[in-house]
Amino acid sequence: MVKICIFSNDYGEIDRFLSRFYNTSVKLEHLKWENEYKNPIEIAEIVGTYSDNSDKFNIEVWVSLDKNIYIHITDKNADDFIKYLFERFPY
Repeated sequence: MVKICIFSNDYGEIDRFLSRFYNTSVKLEHLKWENEYKNPIEIAEIVGTYSDNSDKFNIEVWVSLDKNIYIHITDKNADDFIKYLFERFPY
C-alpha cells in the first residue's frame, strides 16, 4: 500500500484542494489528510493535480511508497515522481 499525506497551516486549505480534486464538497476539521491506495498508480492523478495547481493552495504533499519513507512532492519534482511511479509499478 502507498500513502499520500497532505498538510497545511491554514484551516480549510486542504478542503479547498480536495473539493476541487474530487469535484464535491469535502469538509475537514484538520490540518492533515491521509489516504492509502492499494494501486500506487492511483496517486499519480492527485500528485499531478497538485503540481498543476500548487501556486493556488497553501499545502504540502508527501507520498510514501515504502513503509516509513516519505517523499516531499513539489511542483519541481512531481513530473519526475509520476514517471518513476509508472516505471516502478508498470501495471
